[in-house]
Amino acid sequence: MNPPSPAPVAAPELLRDPALYINRELSQLDFNFRVLAQAKDEQVPLLERLRFLCISCTNLDEFFEIRAAAVRHAQEFGLPPAPDGMSPQAILSAIHDRAAELVDQQYRCWNEVLRPALAEAGVGILAQKAWTARQHRWLRAYFRNEIMPVLSPLGLDPSHPFPKILNKSLNIVVVLKGTDAFGRAGHLALVRAPRSLPRIIQLPESLGGPQNFVLLSAVLSTFVDELFPGMEVQGAYQFRVTRNSELVVDEEEVENLALALRDELVDRGYRPAVRLEIAHDCPKPIMQTLLQNFGLSENAAYRINGPVNLNRVIQVYDLLQRPDLKYPPMSPRVLKTSEGIFELAARNDILLHHPFDSFSTVLELIREAAVDPNVLAIKQTLYRTGKDSGIVEALILAARNGKDVTVVVELRARFDEEANLGLADRLQDAGVQVVYGVVGYKTHAKMLLIVRREGRKLRRYVHLGTGNYHSGTARAYTDLSLISADPDIGNDVHLLFQQLSGLAPKMKLKCLLQSPFTLHAGLIKRIERETRLAQEGKPARIIAKMNALNEAQVIRALYAASQAGVQIDLIVRGACTLRPGVEGVSDNIRVRSIVGRFLEHSRVYWFGNNGAPELYCASADWLERNLLRRVETCFPILDSDLAKRIYREVLQNYLDDNLNAWDLQADGRYLQCQPAPGQPPHSAQQALLEAL
Repeated sequence: MNPPSPAPVAAPELLRDPALYINRELSQLDFNFRVLAQAKDEQVPLLERLRFLCISCTNLDEFFEIRAAAVRHAQEFGLPPAPDGMSPQAILSAIHDRAAELVDQQYRCWNEVLRPALAEAGVGILAQKAWTARQHRWLRAYFRNEIMPVLSPLGLDPSHPFPKILNKSLNIVVVLKGTDAFGRAGHLALVRAPRSLPRIIQLPESLGGPQNFVLLSAVLSTFVDELFPGMEVQGAYQFRVTRNSELVVDEEEVENLALALRDELVDRGYRPAVRLEIAHDCPKPIMQTLLQNFGLSENAAYRINGPVNLNRVIQVYDLLQRPDLKYPPMSPRVLKTSEGIFELAARNDILLHHPFDSFSTVLELIREAAVDPNVLAIKQTLYRTGKDSGIVEALILAARNGKDVTVVVELRARFDEEANLGLADRLQDAGVQVVYGVVGYKTHAKMLLIVRREGRKLRRYVHLGTGNYHSGTARAYTDLSLISADPDIGNDVHLLFQQLSGLAPKMKLKCLLQSPFTLHAGLIKRIERETRLAQEGKPARIIAKMNALNEAQVIRALYAASQAGVQIDLIVRGACTLRPGVEGVSDNIRVRSIVGRFLEHSRVYWFGNNGAPELYCASADWLERNLLRRVETCFPILDSDLAKRIYREVLQNYLDDNLNAWDLQADGRYLQCQPAPGQPPHSAQQALLEAL
């Protein structure tokens, strides 16, 4: 549990008091309760509710693979406590309690709410007890013909020790009685489901319609006896193990980062275990056997009343054509012009607010550059791109058309390492110069530079964004894009690419702030400026929107600003370690989280500056890693009309939300906002959709 709210304090030296900080891991877990609330909301279309449930499960997987694994690492190596003062052991204990509560709510939502509601809507995700005789016969034949030939059951005995179990794979532990053909007494066996098998089986129309589905885990558990002829199956219990998935490469010691990462990826699926999910009715001795083999204690075990891989049910969403059970389709604004994008950007900066503005404009910009004979060079950073990326195809086309193309590919983008290794190979084969970034610093910046000859001069066009160059996430995430021909911004981006691709020294930028050099200090400077304004009795205001906040020095600066009277509103989607509303410290700080149809991903910082406001967009959250250990960009919106638009759409609009907003309390709890009596309901995302 989070520590209680502290007594009022005001002295600056007390701003390091651990009671002023919320634990990051527990705050991250709490975000998934807000996601799960969308699955419980009857105002959300039914299949979208299923999607939110699955997202909360996938998020929890990643939490254990990365965050919980990091805490275990801290425990093993005796690392010091975080600013909240909790020891790694205390955090792990609290994680277990909070995660167990989340898991219980997830499966209650599945068993008691969504599964029955789907059945009522004509979508059956059928448990074994609900199968008809015909369905049972068909599934038995399916098991024999499609599943059993690829299974390799393993009996556990001295000559068959406990095997390696792949991260997050579906497995069945089987309790046997009797003897096999060699006279060996049966006890325990394992059945591993290869990843080639579909986790959701769609029944044919002749067996009740194409909207009926069965989980692979149910089929395996039902017919597992056919794998052990002549023996009695006394029990079959599904389980899944989650492993540490953070890749560790000593970049100072390797000569080739790509080769080192390829070696690490081979072993990722078998790294130390951090969590065991197991069927709720599994006997305790069997669970203890599994825990012992995975090197886990009991507080790493979670009994599951349903499929251990519940997130795989998301496939039903994709398989069903039921528009009545999904969000209405949206048609984003498309930039319409008889001119090219270069001609438009040459006159005025272009602002895109995704997904409400189509990402196709960004793609079209690169396509134009690829075929424009006046374009000489293209430079771009790529962190995540997705499969069949149109941007990658345009970059390859540009290289084949004789353009000088340089791409900074971040090989260490978490869970996209393998895809990015393949991407780097494709680009290099096409003649693109590929750079792997900077040793020790992930390149998380989102920037594109196009050098174009116009008359006797060269002109730079840039795209800067808060999100990745990924057409899929551009439809599902809220993000901001700026296309500009401003010479100062263009020169700054040029210098940044020089720094990334060469061995250039630290460079002074005119407009942009950059991690790890000037962004952190620039934020502190602007927060302290608002603090001085408040001390002088002048209006002082800070509004910032981001995905997460934990950097201690920034938080202390915000606390000091609050003490001086600065009014601070923070829109933080996920983890927030700042504790708002503490008397005498943070009573002028409000923190809210918005969870809705689209994943909130844009980062915007606004500083009142005594009536001359400054507005920045960025690729960086206010996290220690983003501000101090990554390459990030933070860019100003110089066009006052565009800055006002961002303030209106991305800041004030979200502060007015009273439907999808959750306000963080001083005790670390989030309370969902409700319209006040007489106040009209307002959803920020819905307002932006209605404006299309």
